[in-house]
Amino acid sequence: MAAPVDLELKKAFTELQAKVIDTQQKVKLADIQIEQLNRTKKHAHLTDTEIMTLVDETNMYEGVGRMFILQSKEVIHNQLLEKQKIAEEKIKELEHGLRVLHPGSEPVNPGPPMRRART
Repeated sequence: MAAPVDLELKKAFTELQAKVIDTQQKVKLADIQIEQLNRTKKHAHLTDTEIMTLVDETNMYEGVGRMFILQSKEVIHNQLLEKQKIAEEKIKELEHGLRVLHPGSEPVNPGPPMRRART
């Protein structure tokens, strides 16, 4: 009778290992995405800071694919602010997902105490 229990334990352990590996990969991917979004947000902020030093009537060129489109300073400024806002929202979503995935970030409800079988 010990053999079926051992097989069940082994199966449960392998399933748990697979879940752990999957969770670790998701956490690593989310960390990489958060880093990339932080870089994007910082780049947009720095570009916006430099643009704001220019005269208001300055026309600028926006790169679109293989061409450039003439835009006003205000349009470029609004696009950069929107880019920062979107990046911040995505970062918050990813951080929320990390709190759900990452062990130890939230208290775990252990459930009822286990009883030992009498031997």
